[in-house]
Order: sequence, then C-alpha cells, then structure tokens
Amino acid sequence: MHLLRQLFRKSSLKRIVFVVALAIVAPCVVHAEALLVVEADTGKVLQAENATYPWYPASVTKLMTAYVTLKAVKEGRMSLDTVLAVSSVAASQSPSKMGFRPGIQVTVDNALKMMLVKSANDMAVVLAEGVGGSIDGFSAQMNQAAQRLGMTQTTYVNPNGLPADGQITSARDLAILARAIIRDLPEYEYFVHIPSIRFGRKVTQNFNKLIGRYPGADGFKTGFICASGYNLVASATRNGKRLIAVVLGASSGQMRAVRAAQLLERGFASNTLSWLRPSLGTVDNLVPIDASPPNLRDEMCGGKRKRPASDEDEDTVAGNTRSPSSGETAVTFFTAGLQPPMAKPSELLAAAPASSEPIAVYTGPARTGSALIAAVAADSEKQASRHRGRKTRVAARKPDPAAEPKTQAGNSGKDAKPESKSAAKPATVRHANAKPDSAPKAAEKPAAKLARPRAAAKPST
Repeated sequence: MHLLRQLFRKSSLKRIVFVVALAIVAPCVVHAEALLVVEADTGKVLQAENATYPWYPASVTKLMTAYVTLKAVKEGRMSLDTVLAVSSVAASQSPSKMGFRPGIQVTVDNALKMMLVKSANDMAVVLAEGVGGSIDGFSAQMNQAAQRLGMTQTTYVNPNGLPADGQITSARDLAILARAIIRDLPEYEYFVHIPSIRFGRKVTQNFNKLIGRYPGADGFKTGFICASGYNLVASATRNGKRLIAVVLGASSGQMRAVRAAQLLERGFASNTLSWLRPSLGTVDNLVPIDASPPNLRDEMCGGKRKRPASDEDEDTVAGNTRSPSSGETAVTFFTAGLQPPMAKPSELLAAAPASSEPIAVYTGPARTGSALIAAVAADSEKQASRHRGRKTRVAARKPDPAAEPKTQAGNSGKDAKPESKSAAKPATVRHANAKPDSAPKAAEKPAAKLARPRAAAKPST
C-alpha cells in the first residue's frame, strides 16, 4: 500500500508538470498567432502573445529594405531621384509586382512608393540591386542593420520576403524595426503611410486596411505567404501617444487588421487602469524563444482555402478564427474607465477608406510640372496599348461560330425543318462539302436520299 501511494504521488507530480507545460506551449500551437503592442517612444510592452516566437516575415521584410535604402539616401550615398533600371532578375519575381520589362527605369522615390503601397516584389529587387549591387550584397546589409538594431531573431536572404528557409523574424524584432524607422528616419516616414498610388490609369490602395479607416492610423506594412499567414505591422497616434502593433499569422487580410485595431484600442485605453496590469518591461528585453517558425501552409493554402502568395486579399473574417468582436466592446468599455467605446474594429474596417488623392508614380527620371503630367500620360497610353493588344489576341484565339461546320445536322431527313435556324444547319453542311450554290429545297432531297441506304441496310444487318 505504501508503494502504491508513492507511485500515485510520482504520477500525480508528472501529470501536474505535463499540464503546466501544456499551458505554456498551448497558446503557440492552438492560436498560431503572434501579437504585440508597444509604445513607440519608450518601447514599453503593453500586450504580448508569442511575441518572441520565430516567424516567416513575408512582405513585412520590405520595411527593412526601405530602412536600408533610406539610410543610404540620408547618408548621401544616393538620392530619391537616383534612376535605377529593372534587371531581368527583378522582372522575374513573383507577384505582387509592377510587371515592368527589363531595361525600364524608375527613380528610388517611385520604387519605394510602389514597393510599400502595392508590395511590389520586383521594385524591392530593383532597390536591392541599386543599393547593394545584388540581392546577396543587399541581404548582407539588411542583416548588418538587424544586428545593429538588436533584432537578434532576424535573418534575411532576399529583399521582398518571398518564401525562403532562412528568412526569419519575430513580432519583437519587427516592433524594434518599426521604432527604428520612426526614430532614425522621421523625414522619410511618410513612405509607410501613403493611402494609395496611381500608375497610369490604375489606382492601388494600400493593403494596410487600417489606413484611412482606423482613427489615427499612420503606418506601416503588410505581408503574406502561405507559410506565415497574414502579417501586419501597424501604428496609430492618439492624443500625442503613438503605439505600434504587430500581428503575425492571422487568417485573412481583414482579420490581421481587426487584430491590430484591437491591440491598438486596448493599448490606448491602458493608461486609465494600468495599475491592474503587470509590467511586461520593454520590447528589447523580451526573451527570444529558440524554436523553428510555424509553417501555416496547410491552414492558409490547403484544401478549399487556396490563396495566392500575395497581400492582395479581400476576404472577410474567416469563420474558424476567434470572433473579432467577441468581448471586444466590453473589454474596451471597462479598460477605458467607463468611457463610451468606439465602433467595433470589424465594422470600422468594413467601411470604405477616407477619400484621398492617389500619389502619382511613373517610370523614367524624376519630373515635375508639365513634364510629370506628360510622363503619367505616357504610362497611361502604354497601359491602354497593352490592354488593346491583349483584347486583340484574345479575339484572335476565339473561333468564328459562323465558319464552324455543324456535323450533327443532316443525319436523316427528319432533321430538315422549315424554321430558319434548322435550315441553316444543312446549309453549313453544304458549305463544308463545297456546294454553296444549292437551293434549300435541293438540299432536302439529297438529305432524303442519304436516309435510304440506312433503311436498306437494316435487312442486310
């Protein structure tokens, strides 16, 4: 009996240890999301969930591409008007992209706007080759910048975030990078909150759904590949207080924006009852987790939920995720000190963005005034010409129904009918048999004669 009690105590202890370990690991496995919100000026952490878990960055990689490029501009190694050429490597990148042919020229300024608003993968490579000489050379500069900023969980192998095993970051490191952009490049920060761009006749809205919808939203960048899920680094300012929110692994473009709005709203409301919350320290002091990034490919792109590897997502909130408004209004109402809550994030983000004039982007060297108007018009004409060419090619591939033979007509005399539609079928057969001048009545007789051998064939069969 004493031995049984000892065994029971040991097994109970093991069960307790197992339950505690499961409670620690479960959030990483079940939710498959990383969430973080920090104060921009102090780095104080207001909320963190899986914030130091390694993650595939996808197109939020372009924040570092912009940081390294704009540091080169600020240090005088190049200017925003520097003209770069699209290489064959840049032109071969997967979408989302501008789709320029090799040899087309674009300024650093326009390439940055196209990269950050449309998330153009080809423009990221154009900038990388212009600053670092090659993708590998620029990736080395990206990694040096990451080490200098204290992004200890981040490595880069390309400038656009397209799938690569060595391309890894974390919510912690992305918040550090966003703070560095605000601190080190205030004169160029406008690049990360452009609402929309116009290239020729086409207008592209920023994939960050908070811009123009969430009050005070003023940056940064989205990202998506199948392995990472939908990512977003966002910032907003209210009453002089600026917050940075990071969402990794959301289930859709809509959901990542809802998550970010929730984080920001709780962060802005946290001052009133901050004494109820334990201190989480600063973002730099969050302890990294040594693990492999989760691969969400099956969840994001498997089965019936196939999506392109692009930020261009118009999906509504997915049904298998946590409700975007579940408990949100009540929590915000409580933490805001019984102040009236704002509209639900899902309702805010479902609305159309605030109206704004798209910023014109164009190919070729920098232009102003009438020269800029002419450059935009030239790009518009090129687009229209390509569109007309596509329509002509599609029309050429379509067969002419009037010229196709109807082989199913003329099987027997029964099929020859006086209606005009039916009469057209034997006429088509005559055309195929090179007898265009026969009259309709004459056409019926051969059809009847053709039917006789069939009737005569039945006895012999």
